[in-house]
Amino acid sequence: MAKHSNDLTKRKDWEELGILSEQRLLKTKGSRLLGRIMLILLFIFLIVLFLPWRQTIPGRGTVTALRPEDRPQTVQNQIGGRIEHWAVREGQQVKKGDTILVVSEISQSYFDPNLPTRLQEQLHAKEGSEDAASQKMQATHAQIRALTTGLEVQLAAARNKVEQAENYVHIDSADLVATRKFYEISKARLDRYEEGYKNGLFSLTDIESRRLKLQEDNAKVISQVNKLNNSKQSLQNARIDLDNIQAKYQESVAKAQSDLSSALSSKVSAQGDIAKLRNEISNIDIRRGLYVVRAPQDGFVVKTLKAGIGENIKEGESIATLQPLKPLVAAEIYVNAMDVPLILEQSDVRLQFEGWPSVQFAGWPSVAVGTFAGKVSVIDMVSSSGGKYRLLVTPTHPVPANDEEWPIQLRQGSGVYGRVILRSVPLWYEIWRMLNGFPPSLEKEPEKTESK
Repeated sequence: MAKHSNDLTKRKDWEELGILSEQRLLKTKGSRLLGRIMLILLFIFLIVLFLPWRQTIPGRGTVTALRPEDRPQTVQNQIGGRIEHWAVREGQQVKKGDTILVVSEISQSYFDPNLPTRLQEQLHAKEGSEDAASQKMQATHAQIRALTTGLEVQLAAARNKVEQAENYVHIDSADLVATRKFYEISKARLDRYEEGYKNGLFSLTDIESRRLKLQEDNAKVISQVNKLNNSKQSLQNARIDLDNIQAKYQESVAKAQSDLSSALSSKVSAQGDIAKLRNEISNIDIRRGLYVVRAPQDGFVVKTLKAGIGENIKEGESIATLQPLKPLVAAEIYVNAMDVPLILEQSDVRLQFEGWPSVQFAGWPSVAVGTFAGKVSVIDMVSSSGGKYRLLVTPTHPVPANDEEWPIQLRQGSGVYGRVILRSVPLWYEIWRMLNGFPPSLEKEPEKTESK
């Protein structure tokens, strides 16, 4: 009985303890609250999926200059020389035309300090040779004119002689014809007298007189034939003299022409030497002006590439690096080839420069902090190394509201991260596009019509 009563007592104690524990425990609605939270989060997620998301094309690169003349350049000396004096130090600002380096001559051809004077003397001598050649040409021209005048006179005289000889030939030919006629008449008369003598009409004295007359006429014919032959010989000699005069004139003129050509050759040679000497004098004047290497434009001496005094430098060797003073800054970023067709000139870009704190929101560039606005100015026609395409981005002018101008402290070579702004799409579409690896949409946003 005692044992049974103890069991009952312990049982009552445990029941009282359980009642007390139930009273002390809080009654929670955890499962119902968690369900409500999940529904709220799901509702918010659905709303977020339909929020507008601005598509962008990312790219990395460096700060550069838009114009080639604004990019860092090397200053070169145009002639070889020996370094005598440095007029600048690294980091110094220089203006266009300021002295950077002074060199001295190292070529033996230009050691003579009086070299320009020597060349001027040679030039004067050559100019004298040119004048002498010109005078010789003038004298030769005068000689040719005199020969031409003399030829005209001699030719006129020779032609007159030829004409006179021809006249003599004509006269002697006519006289020969007449003389032969007289001879024929005398011969006929002699025949008649001999016939009459046989018939007793004429005496022997008459016959002998006619025979003597015939002999005289025959002698006249022979004399006239000889005279005609002499006239023909005189005509031939006159013609030969005319040809000799022409040949002699041609020989004299040919010699004069040869002298004229020689004088012209001497003059041309002298003119060539004069031009060469003037060129050398001009080159020496210019060369002596190149002993001083000057700054090609305003800027800063970034780094000197040669050091020391007395060191020899070659022609066209770089001696310093110059950064232009006021470059037209641009951002040089590289994008994937797949995204290039989506980018147009004057597309908006948001840039994030290294060294400037910023908070970038990819899908909401309007709320980004520390970024700067830009426009695409250049899209390369060919890819660069690595298969990417280069974009040159310049500052937006005028600067949009709530934006700042690009920092004036930007230095070429600094890193930059940019995003090319495209159209707005729902967030769910962007997530679906990225999961499938599709490029951004190329469709343009509908333009808003202005209210009239």
